[in-house]
Amino acid sequence: MIRAVVKGSGSALPRRAVSNEELAQQVDTSDEWIRERTGISNRYIAGDGETTSTLATAAARAALEAAGLDASEIELIIVATATPDRTFPSTATLVQRELGVAGCAAFDVGAVCSGFLYAIGTADAMIRSGMARSALVIGAETFSRILDWEDRATCVLFGDGAGALVLKAEDVAEDGPGILSTKLHADGAHNDLLYVDGGPSTTGTVGKLRMKGREVFRHAVVNLAEVLEEVLGATGYAASDLDWVVPHQANARILEATARKLGLAREKVIVTVDRHANTSAASVPLAFDVAVRDGRIKPGDLVMLEAMGGGFTWGASLLRM
Repeated sequence: MIRAVVKGSGSALPRRAVSNEELAQQVDTSDEWIRERTGISNRYIAGDGETTSTLATAAARAALEAAGLDASEIELIIVATATPDRTFPSTATLVQRELGVAGCAAFDVGAVCSGFLYAIGTADAMIRSGMARSALVIGAETFSRILDWEDRATCVLFGDGAGALVLKAEDVAEDGPGILSTKLHADGAHNDLLYVDGGPSTTGTVGKLRMKGREVFRHAVVNLAEVLEEVLGATGYAASDLDWVVPHQANARILEATARKLGLAREKVIVTVDRHANTSAASVPLAFDVAVRDGRIKPGDLVMLEAMGGGFTWGASLLRM
């Protein structure tokens, strides 16, 4: 059977790291307050010359190198982002230009923190259908540019970064590697719980991020547990079969609550929220790359990816390395 197989991963972070202590000098907060409520101790903030597309391109190059592929072999580029360089053209075409691979399909996906899952699902479907034999799937964000730095409840939560996976079509056995199942959902009834208060057709401005944290937390734990069970049900695996879960790095409390709800051992959950904060669509591929490069995720491992974001949107994807 033809599957989209992960051939390599990569990630990129801005040059500037910002600790809780440094942030507390600018915002009415403290290291203790942030750590206790979120588990975050550090984040990276994009500076001059660093944009969503530059971070995405750097992550893409690292993923291609890990995969042992030349950029010319890529037939599809999808960038998941809520903070594009421009309203248009897409950030994916900017990455395409920098990689020098004109001619292949390239477009952005907008599903906020779930964007990378939506991008993975799209790339997998296109590979299975024969529309592309290889894909570069990227999650990249510069969320610092849409934060209200006077709102301590939100500005401490987010950071900037990018992560990428290279997928390639391969004819594999049923128990072989590749993406096994992806399930995606959305519920627009909850738009007002996590959103940006601007846009080209409303205010004509970029706007700032707004969030009702308690309500988001409650929906996240329920939705993520349900979609994980849905993917497991579709593939015939149990939670105990998973080697690793790579969740959206929103908040340490959400990660712990979701793991408890599913009966997952904490040591099977990849956590990078402490060092990177919430990087929205970049958080899943960024955490995935960290775990691949430090040797935790290995060939043959069964890995679950999951995320929930504004919209609400949420999804999960199960893959065999």
